Amino acid sequence: MAAPKKGRNASAQSKPGRSLALILIAIVALTGGMFASGHTTPRLGIDLAGGTSITLRAESEPGQESAINKTNMDTAVEIMERRVNGLGVSEAEVQTQGDRNIIVNIPKGTNSEDARKQVGTTAKLYFRPVLATEVSGVAATASPSASASGSASASPDASESTSEKATDGDESASPSDSASASATSQGRALTDALKADATPSTTDSASAAASDSASPSASASASASADDSALQAAYTKLDCTDEAQRAKAGDGAKDDESMVACGQNAQGQWQKYILGPAEVDGTDVDKASAVFNTQTAAGWTVTMDFTDGGAKKFASITGKLAQNQSPQNQFAIVLDNEVVSDPYVSQALTGGNAEISGSFTQEEAQNLANMLSYGALPLSFKEDSVTTVTAALGGDQLEAGLIAGAIGLALVVLYLLFYYRGLSFIALLSLLVSAILTYVIMSLLGPTIGFALNLPAVCGAIVAIGITADSFIVYFERVRDEIREGRSLRPAVERGWPRARRTILVSDFVSFLAAAVLFIVSVGKVQGFAFTLGLTTLLDVVVVFLFTKPLLTLMARRTFFASGHKWSGLDPKSLGAKPPIRRTRHPRPAGPVDPKEA
Repeated sequence: MAAPKKGRNASAQSKPGRSLALILIAIVALTGGMFASGHTTPRLGIDLAGGTSITLRAESEPGQESAINKTNMDTAVEIMERRVNGLGVSEAEVQTQGDRNIIVNIPKGTNSEDARKQVGTTAKLYFRPVLATEVSGVAATASPSASASGSASASPDASESTSEKATDGDESASPSDSASASATSQGRALTDALKADATPSTTDSASAAASDSASPSASASASASADDSALQAAYTKLDCTDEAQRAKAGDGAKDDESMVACGQNAQGQWQKYILGPAEVDGTDVDKASAVFNTQTAAGWTVTMDFTDGGAKKFASITGKLAQNQSPQNQFAIVLDNEVVSDPYVSQALTGGNAEISGSFTQEEAQNLANMLSYGALPLSFKEDSVTTVTAALGGDQLEAGLIAGAIGLALVVLYLLFYYRGLSFIALLSLLVSAILTYVIMSLLGPTIGFALNLPAVCGAIVAIGITADSFIVYFERVRDEIREGRSLRPAVERGWPRARRTILVSDFVSFLAAAVLFIVSVGKVQGFAFTLGLTTLLDVVVVFLFTKPLLTLMARRTFFASGHKWSGLDPKSLGAKPPIRRTRHPRPAGPVDPKEA
């Protein structure tokens, strides 16, 4: 009878308890970590737990299609994640889909409207001087140069009734309280403001009028006049009460160009503006936060800290604006071409920080601070689709997935019991160990890497049942082949393992490779299927090597299996085994007998 090889392999074969103890320790450690973390169930995806899925498509200006690249898309995903997490949503998923799409999955219990605004808003922030403003449908306010006598004319209340001030309290900007319109010609007011090119005068109104009379060269004057006329025409035509016109106001304007824009004041009225070139932009803001001001009646405010460069720019523009009269002592805070605040300035603000105050709710202040803090998106996005899955529908889908898994498992168990009989005990214990490891690891992966169990992932787990059972079947059949060759069970278990091991490793490698490729090339929920398939394939190798093989080695020492009981699944007669292999002695050749041998 053939015996297993001596040496290290034989030593390992004789101590299968070590492998069983190792995997038992791993299960206990992982389970303890799961309970210690407080996450005792896998995190469910949108399709199972319910929530909102938003698909955003990147858009580019004509001739700038190259801006939609992997770097900008990855940057947009990172910014969106920070914005959504800033809302307190810790389980949102933001990922690219293809070359131009970004998928945002937000779990139930989150205000989906707020999340949609956060992820889709480009959040390009600029500080621009106000050249002219009026409430849509009301006479325009006048600039200082519009009055021959140099008297100051008033403008409507600032949008959001906001003020801009240094947070150290030494320097402040106070809004105007009057809302009357000047009788001076609107056309002359706008033209004079545009000629100033957002650079406030350093003298009184009479000096300003005198300086305006000094014209540049004829060609420059003609070009500026044409630009001014086009901008004035756009301003006159603009109706900010029309949502379609509001959405297009300022489109195509460059940072160094004047523009028209819309904004809403504290009374809920829409105002239109002519704004000068941007003096400070969002990259000059270091951080922003929402603060409830208890010292004044301002309520919720947004405080901003500027970078060193931004502080210098902000001090410079506020210093210039403070020397002018309304509305040219205002600057507008423009977010995505919409004026969110237009505070007046009475003196230079040099503290390197500022506060936007007004009739903000806590939610509005937090959202604005959130977008200012995390920066502007490198691309503009259009909302392609929004899908909302209710918790009831998610529960139905989860129940259906679990039922499908139970049916698949039941069929595998019936097959094992019918065909392998006693060996099915080993197979079922191996499946149980594999299921425990899969469940615990999925529960731990939720809080650690954000893994969410979605419906395709459940399908991957169901497929894994067959892959794991296949490994057992390969090994059992190798052992049966050895018994058919006439070997007893213990040698058959050891001789069959090297052959089965190679087959199992090759099979699992192919499955893992397919899962890895699918995970890399796929997007969205399909990645859940690939990830689960790859994870369970790795666990199959661990379970077969550290549990199934050692357990069968131990069972081969038991009389029930070693004797080939008919219910063991290893009955030599049922398998059609050959007679037992025995060692035979070769006959001696004829001749004289050596005395030493005798």
